[in-house]
Amino acid sequence: MGVLYKIRDFIHSKKIKGLFINIKNYIKENYKQYMLWMIIPFVLMDVFIYIFGSDISYVSYNFLSPIIFTITWLILFVAFPLCFRKKVGRAIYLFFCILFLALFLVNNVYYSMTKTFFDFSLMESASEGAPYIIDTLKNCNPLVYVAFCVIFVFITNGFKKFPDNDKSNHELALVIFVIFITLHLLAPLTLGKANTNLTWSSWRNPRNIYNSFNDANKSIKVSGFFEYSVRNFYITFLKTEEQISEEDIEFLNSAYDNGKTHKNKYTGNLKGKNLIIIQLEGTDKWLVNKDDTPTMYKMMNEGINFNNHYSYYNGGGSTFNSEFAVNTGFITPLSYTRNAYSFNKNSFPNSLANLFKENGYSVNAFHMNDGEYYSRTVNYLNWGYDNYYGLSEMDKYSNYGHYLDRELILNEKFNELMFPTEGNFVDYIIAYSGHLPFNNANPKSVCKLLYDIDNSEKVESGEEVEFVQMTEEECARRQARETDYMVELLLQKLEEKNLLDNTIITIFTDHYLYTLEDQSILTKYKETSNNLINNTPWFIWGKGVKKNKISKVTSQLNILPTILNLYGISYNTNNYIAEDALDNKYDGVVFFSDYSWYNGNVYVENGEVTNNKKISLSKLEEKNEYISYITKKNDLTLKYNYFKMISSD
Repeated sequence: MGVLYKIRDFIHSKKIKGLFINIKNYIKENYKQYMLWMIIPFVLMDVFIYIFGSDISYVSYNFLSPIIFTITWLILFVAFPLCFRKKVGRAIYLFFCILFLALFLVNNVYYSMTKTFFDFSLMESASEGAPYIIDTLKNCNPLVYVAFCVIFVFITNGFKKFPDNDKSNHELALVIFVIFITLHLLAPLTLGKANTNLTWSSWRNPRNIYNSFNDANKSIKVSGFFEYSVRNFYITFLKTEEQISEEDIEFLNSAYDNGKTHKNKYTGNLKGKNLIIIQLEGTDKWLVNKDDTPTMYKMMNEGINFNNHYSYYNGGGSTFNSEFAVNTGFITPLSYTRNAYSFNKNSFPNSLANLFKENGYSVNAFHMNDGEYYSRTVNYLNWGYDNYYGLSEMDKYSNYGHYLDRELILNEKFNELMFPTEGNFVDYIIAYSGHLPFNNANPKSVCKLLYDIDNSEKVESGEEVEFVQMTEEECARRQARETDYMVELLLQKLEEKNLLDNTIITIFTDHYLYTLEDQSILTKYKETSNNLINNTPWFIWGKGVKKNKISKVTSQLNILPTILNLYGISYNTNNYIAEDALDNKYDGVVFFSDYSWYNGNVYVENGEVTNNKKISLSKLEEKNEYISYITKKNDLTLKYNYFKMISSD
């Protein structure tokens, strides 16, 4: 009770009462005459950023949080300078105005060109863009300069109206600063809670976005212009990075030491040909057959068929995890919680796009979803792609028509971008039509779209069509047929453009069909008692590809080194954690998120064989150690951004 009485007495003390009276008088004296004019420039900056950023649905994630952050910063920008005598206060106010007006211009000029807000990390490559700065300024939205001039006029007016304070009130300045710090600490609470475990949708959790702050557009949406600018600067230049231990740096240096250039009898067999990589959405192995998917089935049996292939799966976004693995040669960490799409500031000099571009290829990605999803625009540019294109951004579709894979080929804009008239190209196509829900009664489902298309002729002829509910399996098969139709259209388009003979197509699936509600469907077609359920298709087809069935175990991690070798693109074998699947020396193995592994013979879980197959104790221990080694190499490489670390040494 004694403590409570002391707190009560402190609150009622003359000193505290006097301070509150001081604040009250301060607001009364300054608000109408000075504060309003001084606030207007900052409010206009935020409003114009809101308008110019409308293409990314600015503040759509959480409307309250950016407002709270902005109010918090306005307290510092306006109330704090008014606590000082005129000369000092005006200097502080002018500093804030000039700083953020400059950032306002930089952000909007950069956004006008790239549809992405400015990130301080871009300053590391500023010299590369310097020659183009004049063109960038010329091509900027002219309204940006109009807004800049309007704000500048209000800054000038606010500067002129600064009160003639003849002395500073340091006590009040301290109180205002404490209020600012308190509100700033509380503001992130309006974003909700971050995920403690990996989930596929972590990328759109507002608190996750704020914590990681690695996607400029998403970050500014949840924090507002002023908080974004300051926090982005802090994370880029001031935040202490996790210090790498001597043990970890020694391990990584050893892991990447003494690598060799890879060559075998397949080296350069496809050199000079175009490449199209198609990532299927949930098209499980049992769905690739001569009835449901005749085009892909034919291609699989005519080309190199990796029939013991597995798609690594985890809860952190299996679709994007496959994109990450195929493009970088690495995979979502197993030993700590980070989604694959959160590594978009890591350096990947040996990515698929970077190496093909070094060999004169244009490299572009195509999908139905916009670039914000999984931060694909940011990630694909970081990997070295020329562009990421999303159907939903390039065209307006009604009734979810862009969900149909056929649109990836039929869309005229995509058609022009996919098949350049000059030079070699790599197209990375991400299919969608195999996505849930597998229910033709759901108006948002692909199955419903296809059901309506299948019955459209009857409807147009005036025939009454009675709705028939399809089973999940029927929907899955029909949706797979849609993806196969896209591949058929692709082959036709390549032939029309005389590109078919000079183009290789490799097709793989991002994950098995775990999205079925009725998982008993899977038990009819595949092993379901352990991670071997992840068995999925991967094959390479095209002129010059000899028919071959590869029984060695593979995963998405093998795709990049295998393709590079086929195209004769030189690479260091140590730069990836998996190997060329066509090499005679490759000892096939796949590992999973629980550290279990399979080599085509034994399935090992918790270090022990669980499928009644034989392996010597020495071989078992050797392979267990190998899995431990490559997963550690994977996780530490990503954690410490190793490729950037060694490039800056």
